[in-house]
Amino acid sequence: MTDTPAKPVLLTGASGALGRMLARSLGALGWKLVLTDIAPFPDPLPDGATFTRADLQDGVAILRLAEGCGTIVHMGGVSVERPFEEVIGPNIRGLYHVYEAARREKARMIFASSNHSIGFYERTESIGADTQFLPDGYYGLSKAYGELMGRMYWFKHGVESVNIRIGSATPEPVNARMLASWMSYPDLARLIERCVLTPKVGCSVAWGVSANARMTWWRDDARDALGWAPQDSADPFTAQLAGVVSGDPVEERYMGGAYCSIGYSRDQPAPRGLFGETDD
Repeated sequence: MTDTPAKPVLLTGASGALGRMLARSLGALGWKLVLTDIAPFPDPLPDGATFTRADLQDGVAILRLAEGCGTIVHMGGVSVERPFEEVIGPNIRGLYHVYEAARREKARMIFASSNHSIGFYERTESIGADTQFLPDGYYGLSKAYGELMGRMYWFKHGVESVNIRIGSATPEPVNARMLASWMSYPDLARLIERCVLTPKVGCSVAWGVSANARMTWWRDDARDALGWAPQDSADPFTAQLAGVVSGDPVEERYMGGAYCSIGYSRDQPAPRGLFGETDD
């Protein structure tokens, strides 16, 4: 197995925090990168990389950018909870354009999914990667849709994909929830590397989280098949962050945290299950 992909890698969302980090990390490996974002790229370009400003909703532009690429690392789109009308264009229509480009080029898709696709599971639970979606907002809903689109393109067109359900990818954890959900930048970069280089991935799901002792929520993903294991941990931050909680019972109950509270309008706490059963 080579350490360098045989074909260029298209990286969408390259101007965002995670995109910039991946451009640096993958560029340092000598990979040939095709970078794109709707916003200008603020950093020096890695050696051999190109950058083109493009809107994900411009299907022709995305098709042209993907020409000759063997993998698309799709980090683009709305990356936080926003009103539906702001999410639907980049995250639904834009994703379709990216998948169509992958289909035409017979490229692999690495999709930045999110823990918010399953955000309304309670923190007392432990769920596998094949558990049904419980999105906590329009952003999480778009990520669930993105994973379903990947399944359709796999079964209908043979497009391989890895859906990375990113927890909290930040330079450092900042609250008690992140003692479970945090993912370091290096762990994410190493996971992306394995997603690109592993010979066959089918249509897979990987939990994007570091080796945190408090991470009891998520299990049974494709990490072994990908040859990836996290090397970093939020555990050194436990003493300073264990008491950093919001005081919001909705936020603290569910895996999705604060996103679960945005626009929450139930008069009573949400039932434990889909059919209205409670803890009583």
